[in-house]
Amino acid sequence: MRGVLHGHVSFESSAPYASGTVYVNFMTKDEVDRIAAAYGSNYDRLVQIKRKYDPENVFHLNQNIKP
Repeated sequence: MRGVLHGHVSFESSAPYASGTVYVNFMTKDEVDRIAAAYGSNYDRLVQIKRKYDPENVFHLNQNIKP
């Protein structure tokens, strides 16, 4: 329990120094709503590429861009 509290305190104290961006490889599987934010302005183009080259979503591990 003490370790969890320490984690929360550390996270909150470092928040003002965060860039506000997302690193896709550090996201959990529950953060699917943040995938577009991770790719920023490239996301729409990546979706188009995914639809063209992987319409069956064979490459779907990690934080997936859905076709």
